[in-house]
Amino acid sequence: MMVMLNQSQTKWAVEEIMQLFSNARPSLDARTPFQIAVSVLLSAQATDVSVNKVTPTLFQTFPDPAAFATLTPEEVEPYIKSIGLYHNKAKHIVALSQKLVADFNGEIPKTMAELTSLPGIGRKSASVILGDAFGVPAFAVDTHITRIAKRLKIAKEKDSVLQIEKNITRALPQSEWIDGHHAMIYFGREVCSARSPKCVTCPLLKICAFGQQYVQSQN
Repeated sequence: MMVMLNQSQTKWAVEEIMQLFSNARPSLDARTPFQIAVSVLLSAQATDVSVNKVTPTLFQTFPDPAAFATLTPEEVEPYIKSIGLYHNKAKHIVALSQKLVADFNGEIPKTMAELTSLPGIGRKSASVILGDAFGVPAFAVDTHITRIAKRLKIAKEKDSVLQIEKNITRALPQSEWIDGHHAMIYFGREVCSARSPKCVTCPLLKICAFGQQYVQSQN
């Protein structure tokens, strides 16, 4: 029978991860709320490293929504061609910029409802923007956090990203949501990786059935 972590165990686990990666910070190189929004949009199904390679020239050429709003997607594409799904992403960036200029005075809004009304911005992206651009407590669930939550039994195997978000945010104080999100991403990259996870040295091994089974399988 699968034993799920309760809220106090979940809080302990995430706070252990936060201690392990106490200096975890956003890895997208973006300065303004608009740049953060565009970088997050570009990072879907792409690495942050690949996004950081194209954004300096992109933002130097087109620094704000007004600059993008007059473009066609075809004019944006050459700047982001090295990133996956660049056709769609170019369309989203132009449409997002036009909506910002038309409906939000060229400013990135600060609420979940308004952010998710923008082209190309879903709940996960909106949560990242709220946290990283404005310091508003939000918890974005990406593939790393999904993997960690399911391996640790913070979430069930079939749980949605929204359910994972709820399970973690119920367990953590709001003041830890943003840092917890960043720390879990680093933990997913460097310890609880998809392949060859470092279970033997993981501080959560004693509560992780997946890790215990993995260690046994390696012996």
